[in-house]
Amino acid sequence: MNDNKSLYERLGGYDGITIFANELLSRLQGDDKLGRFWKNRGKDGIEREKQLLIDYLCINAGGPVYYTGRDMKLTHEGMKISEEDWTIFIKRAGETMEFLKVPEQECNDIVTFVLSLKNDIVEK
Repeated sequence: MNDNKSLYERLGGYDGITIFANELLSRLQGDDKLGRFWKNRGKDGIEREKQLLIDYLCINAGGPVYYTGRDMKLTHEGMKISEEDWTIFIKRAGETMEFLKVPEQECNDIVTFVLSLKNDIVEK
C-alpha cells in the first residue's frame, strides 16, 4: 500500500512531476484565454518558469528539491488572474491528470493542495 509514500513518490518523483508540468503548461499556453500570460515571453523566461514550477511542485509534494522561487502571492501579483482564469486553470489541470491517468487519491491530494493556493493567485 502507498500510505507511507510521499505524494512526490506516488507521482513518480521528479520525472513524473516534470511530465505533469510539461503537459499542464502546454495546455495552459495553448488555451485561448490563459495563453495571454505567455504571449510575449521569451523562450528562456518560459523555460525558467517551467523549472520553477517543477521545483515548486516537487518540494510541496514532499520531494528532495530546493525551490528558489518566490511565494505564490508575490509571483502572481499584478497578473490580473480572475475567477474565470482560475476555473479554466482547474479544468486544464484536471484534463492533464486524466490524460496522464493520475490515480484518484493522488488527484485528490493535488486538488487539495492547488485549492489552498487560490487566495494567493486570484485577484479579488
